[in-house]
Amino acid sequence: MSRVLDGAAIAAEIKAEVAEEVKLLAEKGIRPGLAAVLVGHVPASEIYVRSKVKTCAELGLFSEMITPPETVTTEEMLALVADLNAREDIDGILIQLPLPAHVDAKRLLDSVMPEKDVDGFHPVNAGRIQAGRPALAPCTPAGVIEILKRSGLPIVGQHAVVVGRSDIVGKPAAMLLLHENATVTICHSKTRDLPSITRQADILVAAIGRPGFITPEMVKPGNGGPGATVIDVGINRITDPAEFEKFFAGNAKRAETFAKRGSTIVGDVHPKAFEVAGAYTPVPGGVGPLTIAMLMANTVRAARLRREMPRGL
Repeated sequence: MSRVLDGAAIAAEIKAEVAEEVKLLAEKGIRPGLAAVLVGHVPASEIYVRSKVKTCAELGLFSEMITPPETVTTEEMLALVADLNAREDIDGILIQLPLPAHVDAKRLLDSVMPEKDVDGFHPVNAGRIQAGRPALAPCTPAGVIEILKRSGLPIVGQHAVVVGRSDIVGKPAAMLLLHENATVTICHSKTRDLPSITRQADILVAAIGRPGFITPEMVKPGNGGPGATVIDVGINRITDPAEFEKFFAGNAKRAETFAKRGSTIVGDVHPKAFEVAGAYTPVPGGVGPLTIAMLMANTVRAARLRREMPRGL
């Protein structure tokens, strides 16, 4: 029987730790602050940003939601970021993606001070992570490491295969696993004979952005020992009934939800592949909850790093 790794429970644990850190900082007159910038009206983004702001309030962090109109220019956004960079009450700056096509997203993200880059997207933070120096790591890859550690799963000496090479998830996840002394292989859509490599993985991280891409024959089975630990980072919304049947045939609960909403979520791993794994993160309820929890942790970490205060002081 495959072990389900409960991301929601781990996220709750991290949030409780963040709340304690916030209390310690409050005793020194410091309240970590997060600015969330949301351009225009994208319903999914609005829900996500509100969730982040709500979590800040629950944990005792200061937060400010800034909502420029969709007509905002790149220069206006750069001026906004410059203002947030200069504010002492703001420790973290989050720019919600996607941005309107006419806004230069890369230039904007690069304008955020690395010390306030709580998403961990800035090239300076990427370089610091590669060099093994203190840095703000991207929230989702950092969450992957927390899931493994807090679930008591070994990383040292394990062969970790990361499928996906994005700057946001794949590359930083590989680097963080390497720093934890795993042996890391990075694969992607152009990798030859991908299944032969993924079947070698003790830890398989799926972050390629394709629904159900990792199939059962791509996962190392137990065969008397522990099967692979499968970390599914993907979140893909499917609306096609034929595609639903491909992934969830016979799943009455999912079928009821799909009929009601007209859509459901599937990860980058085919649900049948989880039956082969030794342990896995479900979708939803696996990696997803960790992203906001790690954003909160990064905001507190940024507050400490900016003031050169080690944790616990």
